[in-house]
Amino acid sequence: MANPERADGGPVHPRAHALPATEVARFLGTDPSEGLAPREALRRLAAHGPNALPRRRGPGHVLRLLRQFHSPLVYVLIAAAAVTLAMGHLVDSGVIAGVVLLNAAIGYVQESRARRALDALARMVRVEATVVRGGATRRVPAEELVPGDLVTLQAGDKLPADLRLTATDTLEADESALTGEAAPVAKSAAAVGPDALLADRTGMAYSGTVATRGSGRGIVVATGADTEVGAIDRLVASADRNPTPLTRRLGVFGRRLTAAIVALAVLTFAVGTLYGEAPDRMFTAAVALAVGAIPEGLPAAVTIVLAIGAVRMARRNAIIRGLTAAETLGATTVICTDKTGTLTANAMTVIRVLAGGAEREPGLRRLAEGTGRGGGHAMRECLLAGVLCNDAELTGSGGQERIVGDPTEAALLAAARVEGIDPSGEAALAPRTGALAFTSERKLMATAHRCADGRLRGYVKGAPERVLPLCSGRMGPDGRDRALDVEDERQRAQSWAAQGLRVMAFARFAPEREGPVREEDLPGRLTLLGLQVMHDPPRPQAVEAVAACRAAGIGVRMLTGDHGATARAIADRFGIEGPALTGAEIDAADEDTLAGTAVFARVSPEQKLRLVRLLQRRGEIVAMTGDGVNDAPALRQADIGVAMGRVGTDAAKEAADMVLTDDDFATIEAAVEEGRGVFDNLRRFLAWTLPTNIGEGLVVMAAVVLGATLPILPAQILWINMTTAGFLGITLAFEPVSPGVMRRPPRPPRAPILSRDLVRRIVLVSFILVVGSFGVFHHALATGAALDEARTAAVNVFVVVEAAYLLNCRSLDRLRAPVRNPWVYAGIAAMALLQALLTYTPVMNALFHTAPVGWASWTVIIGVGILGYAAVEVDKAVWRRSDARRMWAGRAAPGTGGGAGPRAGTAPVQDRA
Repeated sequence: MANPERADGGPVHPRAHALPATEVARFLGTDPSEGLAPREALRRLAAHGPNALPRRRGPGHVLRLLRQFHSPLVYVLIAAAAVTLAMGHLVDSGVIAGVVLLNAAIGYVQESRARRALDALARMVRVEATVVRGGATRRVPAEELVPGDLVTLQAGDKLPADLRLTATDTLEADESALTGEAAPVAKSAAAVGPDALLADRTGMAYSGTVATRGSGRGIVVATGADTEVGAIDRLVASADRNPTPLTRRLGVFGRRLTAAIVALAVLTFAVGTLYGEAPDRMFTAAVALAVGAIPEGLPAAVTIVLAIGAVRMARRNAIIRGLTAAETLGATTVICTDKTGTLTANAMTVIRVLAGGAEREPGLRRLAEGTGRGGGHAMRECLLAGVLCNDAELTGSGGQERIVGDPTEAALLAAARVEGIDPSGEAALAPRTGALAFTSERKLMATAHRCADGRLRGYVKGAPERVLPLCSGRMGPDGRDRALDVEDERQRAQSWAAQGLRVMAFARFAPEREGPVREEDLPGRLTLLGLQVMHDPPRPQAVEAVAACRAAGIGVRMLTGDHGATARAIADRFGIEGPALTGAEIDAADEDTLAGTAVFARVSPEQKLRLVRLLQRRGEIVAMTGDGVNDAPALRQADIGVAMGRVGTDAAKEAADMVLTDDDFATIEAAVEEGRGVFDNLRRFLAWTLPTNIGEGLVVMAAVVLGATLPILPAQILWINMTTAGFLGITLAFEPVSPGVMRRPPRPPRAPILSRDLVRRIVLVSFILVVGSFGVFHHALATGAALDEARTAAVNVFVVVEAAYLLNCRSLDRLRAPVRNPWVYAGIAAMALLQALLTYTPVMNALFHTAPVGWASWTVIIGVGILGYAAVEVDKAVWRRSDARRMWAGRAAPGTGGGAGPRAGTAPVQDRA
């Protein structure tokens, strides 16, 4: 909203919340009681456009689909498909092309889902509104509202635009979707300070929020893109969708692999030609090298590993909307979490009742009515006051009953019920005869009732600072009045409030007559019944989950729309240390201060986005949780956005990468554990498959350099790659999460997929494959075998060594890995059957130029596999000793912090995979 220069429905002052409603009406050229004239409303609609968020045009469907092929690894696969097609292997070419198209389709669907976040925001203003035009009240579509319209509100209405309230009657609004504030906000027509935060602007009502109580009127001051929701829409559009850690790593890997394959193929062709070999023969050898070096099964394996991880997460109540998010969770270094509903149960609960000189926890001990034990008569009256001075209702019957209304009032009914008080029955026995409604200025509510004995009795509930000064005494456990120490009761209430708890005072009085209760009749006539203390309880599993994340080196930061004291108190319960920064302090803080703070209160959408971007600039992998429209920009910007499935808005769910079906922080911790398992399985597959591809390429290159006959042909190489990847390598995707995976620090965000130890392992196995296949090939020729028989033996060396190495790869560093994945053995059995068909059936012999081999050859082949298995186990032992030395060095040098937990360098390495 711009400047107040026009009185024709143009933009109003950006601080309309600080102006009197009459001045806002003058700026907008409207009548605060009659509204706009219908003709003027039509003119403004034509001038300003509909009350809807703008639809932004992005890349078309074709361009978005083509962008999915923009990857070095995909280029390699396309080249592989072209080469195999040129060689006449239609089936192999079709398989590779199918993998490329499948990955492109998955990426296209992911991007399309992300774009729906903006559409979800646009749907938020598609409601009807009750508007006053020319003094007449009518219902119109929200899209037809214009600045200056006078809108009336009732409980349950969804706000159609941003309004400057002109009149309210106990009006309250649920603004949690916009501000993150857990409790409904009491509204009034009064102006507030010009620097008031969004959540404190009680004279405003905002588009996308809901009126939960009372009624009111307001002048439309902003529509469509000019509303606060419109500002968030622009933030969502501006948020970057960063590539995931896996995408970045695979991109680097693909570029390096592409360069290596091209270089080796060119080198092979050049060396062979220099040695006098025929160019066509060298071209065939170069093609064989390229086909052997390309890991055709890698994209399919990555997709399957991620899909299995996504299924496992779904079983633990985390629904993944994009496959790469499954792995991203495992790389997370910082979790920025909301408080309400994620760390806490999102259900106000009475935890203490202080009355009659006693304290009680509702439900733990039965009331002893009429005695001095447990607060006696005063305790029951305090609970009864919470029932009768209450506008919440019980609906349904039997086991299907539920409480509808303000969460605080619902908590009072629930506390009374667990203490044996029937809210419906008590309300029927003491019907209400008058009331004094709660307002944000009054901070109390009073009701009068006609009791069963015919006497009038009144009850009051409200903020202690308002109720206590009105009391002349307090009720004792025997029901008689006692002296009241107001200061003592006030300090007691303040001590609870300082812990982030909500405290309400309850009192009783004797009305003089039926009818409305007057505020001026209350002072000095009230008898204090007691205090009820309530809070939104922490989820027990969430407390443990936060501790587990911190032990795993993941920083946990709490971002909430609640007050600073409440945020700090909740953070203490979860072990999240340090001071809390509130809205204005966040804006004034420098980057170092923000990076070192773990608790943020009164956070705006812009501030959430700023915090996420700051952490990302510092190299963190950020997971962000949220449920409201105000969370959508940060959810989209984060490396992994996590939305609440039960209470989350459509905008939050569409902007997120993962949706929690139980809204529990413990589910995030479980998903992180599964994500780490996903990455471990990807590393297992890469560590297993690359030696085969490298070994095949080196076998071809060695044959060219030595001027020898090729031990394996291109068709045989394709057979090895496609069958072993499908029947052996894919079984590693089913490996369960390794023990101790949450006791090690997160992977450094810029670390490569393959560590130096794994690269050494890959070189070792590649060397075994090259030497073993060459040795068996020439041994077979030396013993009189035909060329096809010798090549068949070399092919079987590759398969047997891969099968043995598969057993090694169940754990990349542990000796004698436990049998936890029966699919590995099923895959080996299936591969043995396929190799028997390749070796001994005439059809396969003709297609792949193979021949049957004898038992003597099998003895040598299996011997090479056993030697390969033993060599890798020895390498593991060396690796573990190296890890132990690094671990002790890491303990001597503490790691740097991530703001709320230990980081890399402080946690011992238990088991990588």
